[in-house]
Amino acid sequence: MLPERTESIEEIAARFPNWPLERIAEKTGIRARHVAGEAECASDFGVVAAERLIEKTGIDRNSIDYLIFTTQTPDYLAPTTACLVQERLGLPTHIGALDINLGCSGYIYALGVAKALIESGQAKRLLLITADTYSKFVNPGDKSVRALFGDAAAATLLTDREAEGEPRIGPFVYGTDGRGADDLIVPTSGMRRRAADTEAEEYTDRHGNTRSDHNIFMNGRAVVEFTLREVPRAVRETCDKAGITLDDVDAVVPHQASAMVLGGIRDRLGLPDEKFVVCMEDIGNTVSCSVPIALKRAVLTGQIKPGALVLLVGFGVGLSWGATLVRLPSDFLLSEQD
Repeated sequence: MLPERTESIEEIAARFPNWPLERIAEKTGIRARHVAGEAECASDFGVVAAERLIEKTGIDRNSIDYLIFTTQTPDYLAPTTACLVQERLGLPTHIGALDINLGCSGYIYALGVAKALIESGQAKRLLLITADTYSKFVNPGDKSVRALFGDAAAATLLTDREAEGEPRIGPFVYGTDGRGADDLIVPTSGMRRRAADTEAEEYTDRHGNTRSDHNIFMNGRAVVEFTLREVPRAVRETCDKAGITLDDVDAVVPHQASAMVLGGIRDRLGLPDEKFVVCMEDIGNTVSCSVPIALKRAVLTGQIKPGALVLLVGFGVGLSWGATLVRLPSDFLLSEQD
């Protein structure tokens, strides 16, 4: 699900007349993003995505027994946004509901948690929602990230039918390196440095990007280096863990970070374009939603066929990364994106 409001790269360039528009567009692979309105929150988009999925599948919402809401832009720190979403969706009150505070690798981690809940018998029908509105962290004067992050939501339904046959999800590979926490951070977004206690003093760096500690900061060079070091390794490790080779995988769906980053990953893996999904030109980097949206769009365009063996890999803020294999069912469905 994407917000109605859009912002094109041309609109951003109008504010920065000396900005090399086409060079930036080529580097990022992004020409437009969908941006949440002032009063719109991640939960609003998540609810719409879930409602569309429920309508499309025809599932009885009373049969859903667990809800996972993955976001780094919650409505509140307390209460948990999943609790608010449970009420708005009219889901039963006897279900479990929790938030996962993880960004670009969040969908992979949430799939791992969902699989564990189902396999352990704690859930039979689980609704997984990812939703992020990172645009609210972006200073309008910071062109280094303003052209990247878009807002979105996606919903996925997981059931216990996997227990009846061949596993459809897994194995999983995870990674965490907290030494890079400061490379992608909103400094005053929590209790360590509370926004209420910190004046939002704006500063401009040597590249002409203006931000304050209330805004997101990204050390682009460090994040790219981490990605190109760890992501190809995680992809190969996932295949090794499954006892297959990358040739056995029908497609790789990575987190949609930027064209430059994805090109580097693809080259290091030696994958042809048709086996590597790139889908960000009109939506940008949608954080936890980028993998499910890219997967859905690749199925709709025919790049990925139902029944395909797909490798999903997320990476970013944390620093954190995760990868898994998914065998798509013949009736594969995700929520609509538009």
